[in-house]
Amino acid sequence: MVEEISKSQIDRLGDRLKKGNISEDDLGMLDQYRRSYSEAYEAVVEAIRKELSLAPTGRPAKSTPSIAEKLRRESIRLTQIQDIAGCRIIVADIASQDEVVKSLSGLFEDVTIVDRRQKPSHGYRAVHVVVRYGTKLIEVQVRTGLQQLWAEFSEKLSDVEGPAIKYGGGDEKSRELLETVSDLVITIESGETEDQLKEWASVNRPNIEARLRDGITRLENQRGKK
Repeated sequence: MVEEISKSQIDRLGDRLKKGNISEDDLGMLDQYRRSYSEAYEAVVEAIRKELSLAPTGRPAKSTPSIAEKLRRESIRLTQIQDIAGCRIIVADIASQDEVVKSLSGLFEDVTIVDRRQKPSHGYRAVHVVVRYGTKLIEVQVRTGLQQLWAEFSEKLSDVEGPAIKYGGGDEKSRELLETVSDLVITIESGETEDQLKEWASVNRPNIEARLRDGITRLENQRGKK
């Protein structure tokens, strides 16, 4: 039986990760810590599939570089990270997003809702439902199709220019591009909820989707040439 890691041990490990001073033993401890989320992750995903008939995609464990970057960027403890394990649900539009968030809130007893739609984080928009299952936190990201396309575009851009671009760093023109496209997404999705703007939004949505997909393809090609 593997000895359980204490909270203080985990947070001290996080301090070493933040400084980039880690050993093979540290990597083994981190892997053990991530694996401790497996049962909670599987239970949450299975409940969503069985009770809500949805098909979440996900990652049972956050990568070591992603954990270290988040610790440095947000100045939090390792035990405070809410997305060590998580999954994602993609829906058609804002109305569907609201409905899924409501269903998740009813399905699990202890949830925290983080709505990043009206106040996006550097252009990133989604609703995060953080489920407490036992002692573990599992993050369920609920995104619309347009929000997902924007996130994919942001990821591809970060592959080319560096991860700082997603958090307000990097090239100014690229940051402005992400913000501009995010504003277009907000405009389209807001229009879809207003009767007088629904026709306008339905006409313009395909254009925004096409531009995002084209941008993703160009960035993939640009990265491939490096």
